[in-house]
Amino acid sequence: MPNQLIYETSPYLLQHAHNPVDWYPWGEEALTKATTENKPILVSIGYSACHWCHVMERESFEHEEIAQLMNERFVCIKVDREERPDVDAIYMDAVQAMGVQGGWPLNVFLMPDAKPFYGVTYLPPRNWVNLLNSIGDAYVEHRDDLQKSAEGFANELNLTDADRYGLTQSDPLFSPETLEVLYRKVIVKADDEKGGMRRAPKFPMPSIWRFLLRYYDASVSIADGNDAALHQVRLTLDRMALGGIYDQLGGGFARYSTDADWFAPHFEKMLYDNGQLLAVYAEAYSLTKSPLYRRVVYQTIGFAQRELLSPEGGFYSALDADSEGVEGKFYTFTTPELQNALGADYDWFADLYNLTNEGNWEHGRNILHRTESDEAFAERMSWPLAELNVRLDATHTRLLRIRDERIRPGLDDKILCSWNGLMLKGLTTAYRVFGEPDFLALALRLGYFLLKKMRDSRNGRLWHTYKNGRARQAGFLDDYAAVIDGLLGLYQATFAESWLTEADQLMQYVLKNFTDPDPESDDLLFFTDKNSEELIARRKELFDNVIPASNSMMAENLYLLSLLLERPDYADRADRMLGRVQPLVQQNADYLTNWAAQFAMRLRPTAEIAITGPDADQYRAELDAEFYPNKVLCGTTGQGNLPLLEQRGPIDGKTAIYVCYNRACQLPVTSVEAVWRLLR
Repeated sequence: MPNQLIYETSPYLLQHAHNPVDWYPWGEEALTKATTENKPILVSIGYSACHWCHVMERESFEHEEIAQLMNERFVCIKVDREERPDVDAIYMDAVQAMGVQGGWPLNVFLMPDAKPFYGVTYLPPRNWVNLLNSIGDAYVEHRDDLQKSAEGFANELNLTDADRYGLTQSDPLFSPETLEVLYRKVIVKADDEKGGMRRAPKFPMPSIWRFLLRYYDASVSIADGNDAALHQVRLTLDRMALGGIYDQLGGGFARYSTDADWFAPHFEKMLYDNGQLLAVYAEAYSLTKSPLYRRVVYQTIGFAQRELLSPEGGFYSALDADSEGVEGKFYTFTTPELQNALGADYDWFADLYNLTNEGNWEHGRNILHRTESDEAFAERMSWPLAELNVRLDATHTRLLRIRDERIRPGLDDKILCSWNGLMLKGLTTAYRVFGEPDFLALALRLGYFLLKKMRDSRNGRLWHTYKNGRARQAGFLDDYAAVIDGLLGLYQATFAESWLTEADQLMQYVLKNFTDPDPESDDLLFFTDKNSEELIARRKELFDNVIPASNSMMAENLYLLSLLLERPDYADRADRMLGRVQPLVQQNADYLTNWAAQFAMRLRPTAEIAITGPDADQYRAELDAEFYPNKVLCGTTGQGNLPLLEQRGPIDGKTAIYVCYNRACQLPVTSVEAVWRLLR
């Protein structure tokens, strides 16, 4: 008989609906049950593409005797961390405050009032049973001690950022010296041999490379440019694109590499990684013109369109690591499979992709992984590069055909607002760099989907998740941050002012409903809407992770909107946010790289570029084809309504470009070449 999860839409929760554990979703019913029955709560948090979540389910949650013990002694709640990032973040913070290294599955034990007193990640069955008995006994015999401990952790969770990190309000300092401090904090931890950061496992961490690209651009403006920064970006992006973390046949990145060589991935593919990496690789292409980066962008969009795009225009969340119960089985090949498929092409293919007779990975299987560029390999083989490209296309097509006949990894088919916002930004950036009409078509369709299906028409707020024609769960700050960022990209790609209007309306909703009402507080924004469910703490997200912190994204959104809409109040708010966090960024820049990127951008005034006239779209495309991140674009082929476009029009019928700084415009020019002379 199914448990209470059978009524949910989350694929992760539905996977547990037939467990013998009497799981409840997070909500009033389960919390009331704990209070009524005077039982501790077990909250188990995971997500559908999580390998060890599946392992713990098979070993413990599907086991009748273990389930019986859990049901007798606890009220058991299952949480999809992607649906409820607010719940996940609070209890992850609590577990880390307990001195436990966080991860998923995250299993947290709470008092009936939802305050936490202990937590662990994955445990094998015997250890899990011992822990359940120990905690069940402690709850009966030492409840007062547990309650005291839980109160302490709850108080810790409710500390303000000022208390926790000693943050005080000051004006932000945008200087070369400040920026150099931030750069040194990041680059000292970078792996200058294999790319990425000097640790394993290795995560893509898009905001780090986005910061280094902006640092490099800023260094060019004040000196000759720091080539070491650009080298680290190129080394990382090259090694990732050639490594096993990237699907060499179908495109798209896995969530992380288990080793330092980008060789063996955890094979799940997440929308949030791929959306952000599209933007990073497109920007890097605009600077370097690397054919590898172009191929990554086109292949990754192809993957997302083929495997994650819903019929309605939104993108699904993730693909599992496992198929047929085996991690990576869909993506890897035995050596005999490769030899049979490739025939005479096997030897050079094995040389390029580091294949072995025994298999270069587990269970006699091979991961397609390389470190040598197309150009270097073609030279070593004494082949023209064009010949290698033909051979690669042919062999990849053969192997894809075989792979497409296999049982596919599971699809997490919920649509998350924030992750789709990241994808929207990736698509708009790719379109702005490459000018590919298909990229714009996908972005427009996604923009319409987000505003039509994932926004509440009654009050203008966003919904966090969508599935089966139904949107639910009030949006979090990261939903607004990512969608506004995507809409800003969509406006600058199309010059359709409606996208900018929608972005501003969402910003006004945020400032009304996510601002701290305490007049003595900082200007950072809460993660949760004031109209949402009240949890044991209300957090403000500060640290950039694989996904940037919602506050760092909002600070940049405020600044860009202030330029495009002439809203000095937005700029003031952004400056207060940057001033508040600056001491923390200077101490821990490697954990706050999206904040750091804004200090790089603000080192000099941002170019406000207005394009008016019949060739506005063409001139926009020419400007976007080159890397110059410290700009905002607005334009019109007719009559625009934005402040930057007022009383500015074509010159003698020719399209005119106005370059402005701090609202003061230089004389208009009529060619992109002249714009570059003004900018550089």
